[in-house]
Amino acid sequence: MAARDGDGWALCGRGHRHWGLHGASGLLAVHYDAGGTPHVLMQKRVWWSHHGGTWGLPGGALDSHEDAVTGALREASEEATLDGASLRVLGVYVDDHGGWSFQTVIAEADALLPAAPANDESTDLRWLPADAIRDEELHPGFAETWPAIRPALPPSVVVLDAANIVGARAEHGWWRDRAGAARRLLADVERLVERGLRPPEGFPAPEMWFPRVMMIVEGAARGLAPEGAVTVLDAPGSGDDAIVAAVRESREGRPWVPVLVVTADRELRRRVAEFGAEVAGPGWLLRQLSAV
Repeated sequence: MAARDGDGWALCGRGHRHWGLHGASGLLAVHYDAGGTPHVLMQKRVWWSHHGGTWGLPGGALDSHEDAVTGALREASEEATLDGASLRVLGVYVDDHGGWSFQTVIAEADALLPAAPANDESTDLRWLPADAIRDEELHPGFAETWPAIRPALPPSVVVLDAANIVGARAEHGWWRDRAGAARRLLADVERLVERGLRPPEGFPAPEMWFPRVMMIVEGAARGLAPEGAVTVLDAPGSGDDAIVAAVRESREGRPWVPVLVVTADRELRRRVAEFGAEVAGPGWLLRQLSAV
């Protein structure tokens, strides 16, 4: 295990040669302006490189000890002097060629961050509006995956109806200790969020997904102290009302951000749908928690 031990050509199951003995990853940094238009940081490859002269993403071969996110952030720093600390990872899109894969790490930037070629592998780095990218001469691999990646660009929010999920989980005696059941649910969700979720079928998100997650608690379950990436909101009264308010605030503040509410409550599902939220039942979450 050593730095650059992934450099080299590999043959995929389709019979194509790819750079990266252990696969490769690239960083798709995206910034949404005040009007909701996404801008993507694109790299123009130097003429002598593989598919030189085309536009793609900063990226390259993974070392044997690296995951996709680590490798993509390293490559972006090396090729574009981009500071990964100012990015929030949203998800990973995997383009599997059979025995070799390219993993696109989607990360949100809070501004059009300065970026410039830091080595001789590129001739230009530029923030382009997402809908203008198709007009450029693209790297063939990126051109193939871009139509699938484009709908998955927006950051997203998941709102958990804790009381409903705890009930669906049906732990023995949960009703006698609602605070304890909610605390255990929170701990399990925090571990899942660190690993990444799988979105419901049809929801616009990458297959490895890192949404912002908020958990609404009510009654005796209030007062939880989160330790991970999950935001906990105490409902001052009705939990349903607090969930609707959270959805409304998310949608009004950034209407391009998809919101998913996890609940089985029919009336709540109807109310949040009025604000454009999508809904998944507790089973979608519980199946993933069981694998953590």
